[in-house]
Amino acid sequence: MGDDVNTLVIKRYASRRLYNSETSEYVTLQEIAELIRSGRDVRIVDRKTGDDLTRQYLVQIIADHEAKGEELLPLSILMEVVRTYNDKASDVVPKFLDQSFQMLQNSQSQVMESMKAMSDPMYAVRDLERRQREAFNSFMEYWTTGGSAAKDEKPKQEEESEESELDQIKRQLAELQSKISSM
Repeated sequence: MGDDVNTLVIKRYASRRLYNSETSEYVTLQEIAELIRSGRDVRIVDRKTGDDLTRQYLVQIIADHEAKGEELLPLSILMEVVRTYNDKASDVVPKFLDQSFQMLQNSQSQVMESMKAMSDPMYAVRDLERRQREAFNSFMEYWTTGGSAAKDEKPKQEEESEESELDQIKRQLAELQSKISSM
């Protein structure tokens, strides 16, 4: 989790109610989930003992979403997670999952493009079509100008700025010559 200074502490009372120590009000699991989705780090502690209960409440939030049909984790992964609790690999799995999610966060834009391509089979076809169109237009421009004009032509604005610089240099040179002549 992030640094402890910015971590929101939620206290669980004996009545199992959850208390937001920042806003001084009781909150629901749904509200805690919304805080987490908005980017806040949350720590849930037992008010009396100080025990950290964050894990069990996060699992409860996930279980609630899964029960509503919002399936995020494939059944095969859930089965493997359950299997690893009594397995020698139980030390490796949390590290692996943590690193996997960090990689996912670090390359989210690339993953989103891939997801877009997978969800839309025509995405790759349209992208290929776009690139072919650009290549064709480039070829046609090259072909119609005889191959040299496209390379040799400078944008009009660039030519004008070069001319104005040249005019400035000529003017400065003329001023220097007139000063030298007057000496």
